[in-house]
Order: sequence, then C-alpha cells, then structure tokens
Amino acid sequence: MFRTEFTIGVSSTKLNHQNKILTIGSCFSQVIGERLLQNKFDVLVNPFGTIFNPISIFKLLKNALLNDFETIDAAVENHGVWFNYHVHSELYGSTKEVLNSKLKGKLQQVNDVIKQTDFLIITFGTAFIYKLKSTNEVVANCHKVSGNNFDKELLTVKEISNSCIDFIQQANVYNPKLKIILTVSPVRHTKDSILLNSVSKSVLRLACHELSEQFSEILYFPSYEIMMDDLRDYRFYKEDMIHPTEVAENYIWNKFSDAYFEEKTKEIIKEWESVFKALQHKPFHIESAEYRKFLTGTMNRLELLKEKIDVRKEIESLRIKLAY
Repeated sequence: MFRTEFTIGVSSTKLNHQNKILTIGSCFSQVIGERLLQNKFDVLVNPFGTIFNPISIFKLLKNALLNDFETIDAAVENHGVWFNYHVHSELYGSTKEVLNSKLKGKLQQVNDVIKQTDFLIITFGTAFIYKLKSTNEVVANCHKVSGNNFDKELLTVKEISNSCIDFIQQANVYNPKLKIILTVSPVRHTKDSILLNSVSKSVLRLACHELSEQFSEILYFPSYEIMMDDLRDYRFYKEDMIHPTEVAENYIWNKFSDAYFEEKTKEIIKEWESVFKALQHKPFHIESAEYRKFLTGTMNRLELLKEKIDVRKEIESLRIKLAY
C-alpha cells in the first residue's frame, strides 16, 4: 500500500435529504455541492461563484443575511463588460445596471435560503487577499484589472476567526439551528509559489482548528489532509498537477458521506444511484416492447423513491416517454 489512509471520526451531526444546505467558497464547495445536488439534496451551490479567501466569503454571507447591497456595490468595467469586485466573474453584465440587478437577485436568493439552511459548507482556498488601493477594500476577484491597483496581504488567523465570529453572531439571530462545515481546499495555489501556498494553507488550517474548537456548531472536514496525505500520488491529480481527478473527488465524497450521512441516507443514495444509471440508458429501439418494459420498471422504482427524495422531474419525463 503506497498510501497513508487515516480514520475520519464519524460526526454525531448528520445530514439527510430533509436538510437544506448552502455551499460557498473555493473549488471543493463546488464539487461537494454538485455531488449533493446530483444525489437529490436540497442544496444551493456557490451562488456567488468561486470565492477563495475567507474575508470575502464571510462578507458575502453577512451581506446576504442582511440583504445589504450597498456595501458590496463595487462595480468595475473591463473591455466593455461589467463585473463586481466582491464576486466571481461568472456574475457579469453588459451594463452596470444589469450587473447590479443580477447581484441583488443573488443576494435575495441567498437571504431566503440562509435563514432556513441547516448546513453551510465553506471551503477556504487561500489566506492571501488583495486590497483595492482606492478603497482599501478586500476584493474576491481582481477581474484582470492591472495589479498596480491592488495590495497583496497575508491574512492572520485572528482576522479569519473574527470575520467568521462576526458572521456567526449575525446568523444566530436569524437561524440559530445553523451548522457550519469548514474545510480547506486541497487545490494548490501555485501562483503564490509552492512555499507561500504552504504558508497560506497553514493559516487557513489553524483558523479552522481554532474555530471548530471554540464553537460546537462548527465542524471540520479534512479534504485537504485526505488529498495531501492519503492520496499523495500524482495519479490522483489532473494533467495540471494541481486539481484532483474524478477518482480523487469520488474518494473524498465517500469519506464525506461516511462522516456525515445517516445510514438511511446512504441507503437512499445507493437506491437513487442505481435508478440514475437506468435513466441514462440510451436504447437502440425506442419502440420495442422490451424498452417499454424497462421504462415501466424504472417508473415503478421512481414511485417507490418519491416519498424519500424529490424525483418529480424524472417521473414526468418517463410519463412523456411512456405516452408515445
């Protein structure tokens, strides 16, 4: 065995399909969010796009909670397209008004969700931040604006913790049941250099440790440690030697499932995965009696699942196929 597998404690806090979930942050939040979505969880995935630094993450969460657009009104035009310094470039507009309308819509969406959410999954990507010189504000994305407009700094553990605590205090007013799962992205930020990436990840990991020790509602999931220590082989990395392969993502997802899912939830996921594979089946002869029998059998399986997870879309799709 050319691996160092380690045991992740099974959490006493469990997720199930009745929970509402919100993910935000770096790439792992996107990956885990999409897996949750695929497995029929009620989840909103990275609504502001990929956000790397903790200060920007908690600022967006707090602004969404308070439905406060004014303090993130930081539009910038670049090559005829409008962006906002506080969100990812996937949120853009042909005009400032279009951009602001989109961002206000996202804030309202997250405001509606976060007040009911049971679990907030946050991934920290980097402890390095960029401050806009003209305002001294921390930005989430520089949007390819000249680097001369920014100062680069390394966050301290205290700055990260204070930002998180400030958000928690606000969140407890609106949603005292909220649980937070923190993790550190296993993706290396090589632009900072390998040496400084290690410094950055160390700051993030220590902040996660202190927060999870201080607050019972904050949990830590070791996606970073799984990738760095358990899967420490380049066969688990994509061609860029930075991002995990699908095999690695599957492995981390399974570790996450074992740590946080109830046994009943894992059974439902197993049932759904089998039906999902059946739904991907592409027949050679759609008119055949054999295919109609297959569709009917799949429909019966969906009918059994509909009391456990939301499969209304899949049932409606099969009904249309069976009507032909």
